[in-house]
Amino acid sequence: MDKSLSKSLEFHPLIPERWHKLERLFGKHGAAGGCWCMWWRQTRAEFNRQRGEPNRIAFRTIVESGIVPGLLAYSDGEPVGWCAVEPRESYPALDRSRTLARVDCEPVWSIPCFYVARHFRGRGLMPELLAAAINWAGRHGAPIVEAYPIEPKNNLNNSTFYTGVVPVFRRAGFVEVCRRSKRRPIMRKTIDQ
Repeated sequence: MDKSLSKSLEFHPLIPERWHKLERLFGKHGAAGGCWCMWWRQTRAEFNRQRGEPNRIAFRTIVESGIVPGLLAYSDGEPVGWCAVEPRESYPALDRSRTLARVDCEPVWSIPCFYVARHFRGRGLMPELLAAAINWAGRHGAPIVEAYPIEPKNNLNNSTFYTGVVPVFRRAGFVEVCRRSKRRPIMRKTIDQ
């Protein structure tokens, strides 16, 4: 972790008053390919139909409804990162996936994705966002936090790493509970209440 970055970081829930900060972070393309953090909330057909502006509107509607879909990371007052974290039921695409379908009936919160501003990548922000997300979920009653990171091969700048990478989750105390895919396990951390 870049020590100067660590000293300047703050984490805040995405609420309507912070929407403009998320827009600044995600840019006109909605983070990646018009996603606007809607990938896990829709069917593939819905996502493809709503890519871009319709997804931005849909995500803003969620935020304006009072739901907090995740956390923004700030460095010196500027948005530099995002982590989605909510009860698993918020992400129906997980249950439609053969790889990521439910392991059991335990009540879990999911951490399905991260987004880090280009100029902050490779500086250790993902572990900090992960710690903040675990803390947020725990404070809101989550007994277990679940994630779906990728097992990296070699290139750590790969765009498929938006779900996080296994080593970061292991260092944070997550354990693998299921692996239906060679490179994408389901990992969990029990939160001490």
